[in-house]
Amino acid sequence: MKLFSVCFILISGIATSQELKVSELFIELKKHDSLFFEVGFNQCDTSFLAKMTHDNLIFYHDQGGIQNKREFLISIKDNICPDSAGKPIRKVRQETLEVFPLFNNGELYGVIQKGVHDFYIREQGKFDRHTSTAKFTHVYLLINGEWILREVLSYNHH
Repeated sequence: MKLFSVCFILISGIATSQELKVSELFIELKKHDSLFFEVGFNQCDTSFLAKMTHDNLIFYHDQGGIQNKREFLISIKDNICPDSAGKPIRKVRQETLEVFPLFNNGELYGVIQKGVHDFYIREQGKFDRHTSTAKFTHVYLLINGEWILREVLSYNHH
């Protein structure tokens, strides 16, 4: 019985650490995710991406290896934003989005955001064609009132 009580307390603590989907922080990060990927990835605004990523960005990709900020921006430009007929598009599965706040001595300094996203190819005059699905985990730091992407795990692509 004691083991059950300890497990219940631990699980309860973990379960309540995730932000509620109606909380101000969750909604703010959901909007940020949407803006970050719509402008930076889907619309290929690499100057926006450069501004919204940390100088010491670390990007872990299960198929593309590890990238720093410079390599990440080059990869986006070369692979996501080429001048070709088909444009890769990213869409998050809204129901999978989770946000976990990070505090230092009671002060919010960042979040862990995770979920599942789908990738498509967009061609003019056609419906977006689904190409793959993957999981993601992002660490955003709150720097001067801006959510800056510091670390990325992009994995389980299929």
